[in-house]
Amino acid sequence: MNGETSWISHCFDDMSKGIGARDTYLELSDEGNKETTVVSIDSILPDELLERILAYLPIASIFRAGSVCRRWHEIVSSRRFLWNVPNVLLQKPWYFMFTSCDEPVGFTYDPILRKWYSIELPCIQTPNWFIASSCGLVCFMNNDSRNDMHVCNPITKHCNKLENPPGMKFPDYSSMSISVNRTSHHYTVSIVKSKQVPVNFFQWDVSIHIYDSKTMMWTTSLTEILTGWRGGDESVICAGILYFLVYSSGVGEGENRHGLVAYNLSSRPSPLIRSFIPVPAPLTCGRLMNLKEKLVMVGGIGKQDRPGIIRGIGIWVLGGRNWVEVARVPHKYFQGFGELDDVFASSGTGDLIYIQSYGGPALLVFDMNLKLWKWAQKCPVSKKFPLQLFTGFCFEPRLEFAP
Repeated sequence: MNGETSWISHCFDDMSKGIGARDTYLELSDEGNKETTVVSIDSILPDELLERILAYLPIASIFRAGSVCRRWHEIVSSRRFLWNVPNVLLQKPWYFMFTSCDEPVGFTYDPILRKWYSIELPCIQTPNWFIASSCGLVCFMNNDSRNDMHVCNPITKHCNKLENPPGMKFPDYSSMSISVNRTSHHYTVSIVKSKQVPVNFFQWDVSIHIYDSKTMMWTTSLTEILTGWRGGDESVICAGILYFLVYSSGVGEGENRHGLVAYNLSSRPSPLIRSFIPVPAPLTCGRLMNLKEKLVMVGGIGKQDRPGIIRGIGIWVLGGRNWVEVARVPHKYFQGFGELDDVFASSGTGDLIYIQSYGGPALLVFDMNLKLWKWAQKCPVSKKFPLQLFTGFCFEPRLEFAP
């Protein structure tokens, strides 16, 4: 397919297969049948210099380079190379788009080369699993029992299965987030569970559970009953603060059906209602993301008289307890999605935000630094039937992080 590049067979686990010898060889010249010695350039380059040259290749090309010969394979799979590549290689977050409602298959978009790659995701079994990413690692949690959890690097395919999280079984709503320490490479995973209290339909049992990769243990950080608000499926960790959206359950419902709760992971627990932050506008949906340790929300803006009907998409940054609007999707791009539902997919990291309609493969990219909107290169897949859904998530393509 046009625009698609497959590297499935170029992962580190398979690079050592079929690697031939790289010796210099003899070649007969056309003039006088004289023997001429042809010397491979890389055979005279020291490992350190060859390593620096290969480090400037795009991520996809590094995988292919590992299949050239045994020496290149050993270089690109060495620990030193994996740790040094980020200091050389400029990368922007990629976006993985699921192209099936039943199978976890799809394509990954590279915004620098504007190419789609066909890659396989490890661990995940269906596209409706909970997904969160941070600094090269992606966390998956199944949507049924919500106990099967894995952290993986989707590029190197290294995976780690987590112990089952504590707390209530089969909650009505769950949200998951992950935060990776770029210095120590340790990571924290959080789960916010929400279950309706029996008999009282306005009260919800909310609990927060934290996993620390350093201790490899779960702790239940907080359990509380909320009145009039319930948890949902949206949360993110920024600068040690766990943020998650809550939704009105009908008590005193005003124009805003959404709210934000900020929970400090390092301080003593306090009532969640004290850290309640109103959203900046009536929203049809909200998507939270960590962009350089700043909380960013992408939200569907509802109509004044009918707040459940989307009329635009805004982007806000939280400063303290106040929201600052930084951009709105221009009308021509908003219309470019075609028929846009009141909910949509959006995720981001670094300087990029991706926005995607569930109804089609069109992908809109916003550069927070340049304040620039741009459509991604067309995904090499088309909508095959009216009810086909599309979704995805973004992640940083990093080689040095392992779960």
